[in-house]
Amino acid sequence: MPDRTPHVGGTTQSARSPRSLGDAPTDDGGTGHLSDDERRDLARSVLRRGFRERRATGPGSHAARGPRSAVEIEADLRSRLGLPALAARLDPTVRLWGWLGPLLVTVLAAVMRLVNLNHPSRLIFDETYYVKQAFSMLTLGYEGEWKAEDANDRFVRGDYSDLSTVADYVVHPSVGKWMIAVGLRLFGADNGAGWRFAAAVVGTISVLLLARIAFRMFGSVLLATVAGLLLAIDGMHLTESRTSLLDIFLMFWVLVGFWFVLKDRDATRAVLARRTAEQVAAEEAATGARATLTNRLAPKVGPRWWLVGAGVALGLACGVKWSGIYAVAVFGVMVFVWDTCARRAVGARSWLADGVLRGGLPAFLALVPTAALTYVATWFSWFTHPDAYRRQWAADLRASGATVPRSWLPDSLNSWWEYHLVMWDFHNNLTPEHAYASHPVGWLIQWRPTSFYWPDPAPPPEACGAQRCVEAITSIGNPVVWWLAALALLVLIYIAVRGRDWRAWAILAGYAAMYLPWFAYAHRTIFTFYAVAFVPYVVLCLVYVLGRVMGLVRPPRPLRASGGAAARDTESHGVPTPDDGTTADLGTTNHGTAIHGTTGPGTADHGTAEHGTAEHGTADPRTTAEPSPERLSGAPVTATAPAAAGAPVAGRAPSATGGEAPTGARPGASVPRAPSTLDLLLTNEGSVRLTRRSWVVLGVVVGLAVLAAAFWWPIWTGQTVSYDFWHWHMWLPSWI
Repeated sequence: MPDRTPHVGGTTQSARSPRSLGDAPTDDGGTGHLSDDERRDLARSVLRRGFRERRATGPGSHAARGPRSAVEIEADLRSRLGLPALAARLDPTVRLWGWLGPLLVTVLAAVMRLVNLNHPSRLIFDETYYVKQAFSMLTLGYEGEWKAEDANDRFVRGDYSDLSTVADYVVHPSVGKWMIAVGLRLFGADNGAGWRFAAAVVGTISVLLLARIAFRMFGSVLLATVAGLLLAIDGMHLTESRTSLLDIFLMFWVLVGFWFVLKDRDATRAVLARRTAEQVAAEEAATGARATLTNRLAPKVGPRWWLVGAGVALGLACGVKWSGIYAVAVFGVMVFVWDTCARRAVGARSWLADGVLRGGLPAFLALVPTAALTYVATWFSWFTHPDAYRRQWAADLRASGATVPRSWLPDSLNSWWEYHLVMWDFHNNLTPEHAYASHPVGWLIQWRPTSFYWPDPAPPPEACGAQRCVEAITSIGNPVVWWLAALALLVLIYIAVRGRDWRAWAILAGYAAMYLPWFAYAHRTIFTFYAVAFVPYVVLCLVYVLGRVMGLVRPPRPLRASGGAAARDTESHGVPTPDDGTTADLGTTNHGTAIHGTTGPGTADHGTAEHGTAEHGTADPRTTAEPSPERLSGAPVTATAPAAAGAPVAGRAPSATGGEAPTGARPGASVPRAPSTLDLLLTNEGSVRLTRRSWVVLGVVVGLAVLAAAFWWPIWTGQTVSYDFWHWHMWLPSWI
């Protein structure tokens, strides 16, 4: 087998024919594809050598203006696209705690959701519909009618004789009910643990998923853990994780889709940077001078499997409730904007057409048809059971000689479409008054939470030691989380518009997909507990703004500097910057100092948030147009910033004092200190140290949220308490 070790000679890049990244020499004179490790080693060597040459020859020399290798070009493009440096790797401490911190809060979430799950030991609120429908699907394959109105009492005792084979009219697809049925199959249908198990597991997993999303977006173990903790102790998320309703499953699948969309963003940008670099390097090799992307369109990025996965997840979300279709639309638009901005950043001349033809169209084909096909597939049980509701509608009309609407459709598809029209009519015209109906404008501050459980008669006085006892479950979101997040939302909108930060826009997309559509249905009967579908983005909003206040989440770096620095940047790198001086991606993140691994399918997921190297609230004043090898390789660039522990840093050699000093540094020069474990928990590169005020802000917010969770725990879990104790928790008259 040929040796594919890349050859990095001692000659300068301008003195030899540059090789593209995919053209590593082999011992038989051919070329071979480099592995990821080989590409990183080559990147470190080339960047180290190129920096020394630029320092030695100056910016105006021929060597500085000569052709570059694909690795050098790719490093520049990755920086412009907000990706980690090619040779950068996540510190082992960060990698460990990036999982350990989220897992710890996930364990807490599991305890809070699974302990005493059988209480109340009766069907509560809308469990009366979904649990019995799930059992019916296990038994009949479709939702059958329950003959008696008081079937609940017999159902919880294990008497299922009230189930008939007559199809029931239901108005939600079947995915959520099939998920409930998993718990019924595992633990039986005669206990609350059986019919609530799936909701509790999904709620627990969503805590881990959100923490990992926060780690990826913000690049901080601390913020990721805080995000998971705040979701774990939120009352709305908790109560719906302990109640067998459909909305917790909707929230879960949309969150999975959101996660896959973020993965697709990094994966496609990495491929775009590599393929663009190969094209530009080939052009420079042919002309012997610096070049830009000559084609009007940037290269294709190939199959987008993460986006296909997002389509499957969002199709399952639609199979729980139709609200998932808004996530398909909003996330699809977000992907298109990201693709268009990315292609503009790499120098595509017709970047808008590029965004449509090579970005938007392939993304649409990967996402939307996949979601649609997945949704249709979720109706498999309905299609395969002739006795299901309206399954024979078209065939019966045809047999009776009546006119069949849409007669050109096969009877099964025609009946399926008619069923959807009936469901749509129900959802759009549901107007009966309800004591706990609420307008969506009040959801963000939990103006009118939903009561899930209030038994009548009440427990006897001896149950709580007071004259009047209460056993209630009220779906009140954690007031500290929701009220602070409502204020943080205003800040988030300002940052998204003014600061053009893609992270802010991504969080707003969650609100837009799962919250804003309800304003179009404010005329019908709707409830606050629907808001559980966007509670993950409420938490991300609060944590993001908290991170900005503390200095852990840094604002995006502008794509180009001003004045002469901008000219030197264009001259040095050969990829033009936008004339308006805007950012590459409406706030592309700056990974100049982060230690990250490469991202994409099949690789470990790492944080991708930008962090600077300065203290809290202070940016590095020595930012230059041409990055140093430390910046390109992911190492800290300031004298006070710590080097990344355990990560190789280009251009460094052991110092006489046992530390590391830049190669060729003057004697006595300051040596960056190694980051401590605490530094690495704050930001992935360990370059930020918090002030006492920042720690106080974090402690107050998290501490108050934890205290609120302890205070409302009896009201969230249906504990028997005195009426006065319950009333102390009803802070607003609208909560009663």
